[in-house]
Amino acid sequence: MCSRTTPRTGRPRSTEADAAILEATRAALVELGWSKLTMGDVAGRAGVAKTTLYRRWANKNELVVDAVAVLFDELELPDLGSLQADIEHVVLQFAALLERPETKTALMAVVAESTRDVPLRERIRTSIVERQKRLVLDGRRRAQERGELPADRDPVAVDATDDLIFDVVAGAVVHRALVSAEPVDGQWVARLSALLVGGLGAVALLG
Repeated sequence: MCSRTTPRTGRPRSTEADAAILEATRAALVELGWSKLTMGDVAGRAGVAKTTLYRRWANKNELVVDAVAVLFDELELPDLGSLQADIEHVVLQFAALLERPETKTALMAVVAESTRDVPLRERIRTSIVERQKRLVLDGRRRAQERGELPADRDPVAVDATDDLIFDVVAGAVVHRALVSAEPVDGQWVARLSALLVGGLGAVALLG
């Protein structure tokens, strides 16, 4: 007679523990900086064993990127009735996020470190950039439904345009807020949004 065994699945991940770890990572980064941040320090702040961290993240690079990525997941695209109004709202959300010390410190740290770490750069692309392109895709789809933009004709050209929109918005806001240290206020955001909407119209005419 065969005995039936139940396969071991391991302890399931805790959403609360993950959130505590990521919050502790951001706090440690603000206080200690990239070079002094260790997995042990994060574990102590989060109240978990260091082995718990290593079961989830292979190294501090992955941990810090994920700690930043969840902050950007807070960004939302509202339906305010026009493409320009939607863009303005998202840009102001993004700027407000960059004003938070934990976002500013973590983002600048991972970007600086990624200049000499190719795997880290790839993780930034997949965990932050690709995830937040949803805002561009949703905005374009909604604008098409309103009749503000024409329907897609060339998928390759559309993908290239989506990438360009993301690069322009992210690059402009990060440079304005973190490099130039100039205010991202309503007037500046309105001008940037008008420039984007006008540029999208011109791209549509090019086909």
